[in-house]
Amino acid sequence: MNFRPPAPIFLQIAEHIIQLIISGDWKEGDRIPSVRDFATDVEVNPNTVVRTYNLLSQEGIISNKRGVGYFLNENAKKLSTTYLKKQFINEELPYFIKMMKTLELDFEDLKKEYNEHK
Repeated sequence: MNFRPPAPIFLQIAEHIIQLIISGDWKEGDRIPSVRDFATDVEVNPNTVVRTYNLLSQEGIISNKRGVGYFLNENAKKLSTTYLKKQFINEELPYFIKMMKTLELDFEDLKKEYNEHK
């Protein structure tokens, strides 16, 4: 996995997992890799994966069955989409709107570009 500064690595891993869920590569109800296995796969410290899994647990996307492992919850895809929307609105949209104003773009300009790139 390639990490990009300045975003914290555990958040980038969470976004990667969410993309796996939304794309259907990871299915609701499935067991996900252990902390150690996932840390090895993405070449990070296991504590970083623990932080990621804690975040996803707080969001209701995954749950830990003690002694068995971590599993995707039944509504993981919907919750993942909700999480990404919230992240986009809170973190990326303000910059996007600022750039629109700076470049004097309006929504009609965006609509035209959007329709050309569908």
